[in-house]
Amino acid sequence: MAIVKQYHKDTDTTYVYESESYWDPELKQSRSQRKCIGKIDPNTGEIIPTGKRGRKNDKQDEKADNEAYTKLLIAYQNTQQENVTLSAKVNVLEKELSDTVKQLRKYQTTVGKIKELSEKL
Repeated sequence: MAIVKQYHKDTDTTYVYESESYWDPELKQSRSQRKCIGKIDPNTGEIIPTGKRGRKNDKQDEKADNEAYTKLLIAYQNTQQENVTLSAKVNVLEKELSDTVKQLRKYQTTVGKIKELSEKL
């Protein structure tokens, strides 16, 4: 019996298997049977059991839920602060746009008067 580690790049996880080799008389080849033991924690390097042996208990689930809630709450608060900042910037830009439109109308009026005067001459 051997312990085999296998990295899954799509999930970025390393799983640990218990591998047992045996002889297949029909194929006349060695074969192996694998059983998943767990996965390796990237921070500590410890094996975390999976399946029935590795299911979290209620306290671990509650702790994980609380941590996830806290992260979501912080992200929500940051988003709200960004919204306030962006709203203020939008208000400033709308004021600038309004002033620019007024200025443009004045210029159009002036150009119109100049055209009228040039036609009279």
